[in-house]
Amino acid sequence: MRAIGNFLWFILGGVFMGLCWWIVGVFAFLTIIGIPWAKACFVIGQFTFFPFGKEAISRKELSRKEDIGTSILGLIGNVLWFFFAGIWLAFGHIISAIVCFASIIGIPFGIQHLKLAAISLFPIGQTIVDKEVAAAARKYNAEQAVATMHQNS
Repeated sequence: MRAIGNFLWFILGGVFMGLCWWIVGVFAFLTIIGIPWAKACFVIGQFTFFPFGKEAISRKELSRKEDIGTSILGLIGNVLWFFFAGIWLAFGHIISAIVCFASIIGIPFGIQHLKLAAISLFPIGQTIVDKEVAAAARKYNAEQAVATMHQNS
């Protein structure tokens, strides 16, 4: 089912927004200072081409460790990203979602565009993994939080 969803997504407009991500990535790469953003653009662009079965998750939530992208530097990077490219990519995803919502069959695609719009606003510190991996990480984190609460009681 994921393969069919990804195929339909790709031919019905996913390719357009994926290419937008890659174009922004090329411009970011050419500035030299934008190379960290460019890497995020290419990863999320690939995710935008074939999003079904994958999910964006915070690297901190996935690994339970902070890194440069999940630290204060990542926050600063996300604020810069928001103004230079994030708002524009989010706008593209929102317009694409509205077009998808025009038909009943396009509703799942519209929902996916809205998820991608949210990711496009603040992508630094995010990674793309299989949905099962993200669910397992969240379950493990919840179990650890419950165990910590029981120890503190």
